[in-house]
Amino acid sequence: MGAVFVTGATGTVGSAVMEHLLRLGQPVIAGIRDQSDSVRIPHPAVTRQFSFNADPAQLDDVLEGADRLFLMRPPAIADVQRTLFPVIDAANRRGIRQIAFLSLQGVQANRKTPHHAVERYLRETRSPYTLLRPNFFMQNLATTYAGPIRERGEIFVPAGRSRTAFIDARDVGQVAATTLSQPGHVGKKYTLSGEQSLTYREVATILTDVLGRPIRYARPSEDQYLAQLAAENLPEDYIAVQKMIHRVVRLNISAVPNHSIRKLTGQPAITLRQFALDNRSVWG
Repeated sequence: MGAVFVTGATGTVGSAVMEHLLRLGQPVIAGIRDQSDSVRIPHPAVTRQFSFNADPAQLDDVLEGADRLFLMRPPAIADVQRTLFPVIDAANRRGIRQIAFLSLQGVQANRKTPHHAVERYLRETRSPYTLLRPNFFMQNLATTYAGPIRERGEIFVPAGRSRTAFIDARDVGQVAATTLSQPGHVGKKYTLSGEQSLTYREVATILTDVLGRPIRYARPSEDQYLAQLAAENLPEDYIAVQKMIHRVVRLNISAVPNHSIRKLTGQPAITLRQFALDNRSVWG
């Protein structure tokens, strides 16, 4: 049996995928950008330097020994045709038997996202795909949106009165590892949501209770939010993706909970309260 090559192995989702694969006894090759990242990769995973900008011959070499691939798009990459498509081509040349792609919930109706382009390419090339379409990550509250929570006691996202069935990236990692370790998942598309549907006011209430200090939902308009991102000198591509993501949220496409985590892994989805308890040090 070959190994699972994991892209983004040091990231939030990739590290969770790798952790669960190792628990399942699967051989893992962790793709890392720099050799110094190898200290972050747990034994017995093998590390291999990997870049989405590598030429085709290098991509063929880096996939040596792998028969499955966990593929994700780093947030900084917008041009997937130049970066992710060649990885898919190399995987198909190598005879990779399964490509689990970390996509996006609602991607079918959001053709402007890079994820939509990757899904389309996987279908066009008749790749052995498994599409994982997660809802809004709880981890965003502890990373991308952590600053205002920590510094001002407010959640600053343009979600309006919408609801979201947040999902923990740890659950997504477990699902990815499960689908890459068991037969029957090639050609499948999984919408992954948590089991609770919450407004951001309810999220603020949970954080208030866990942190022991008041957290409020600021409810900025889209214009206010985008202006704040521009003031922080964030890249235009990043701002455009954030704009699309929150428009999907406001349409309540992300509102519907499901039991996909429970069905695929046998475990209930992690709750937002549990996530907050596990990560409260992030918000001070």
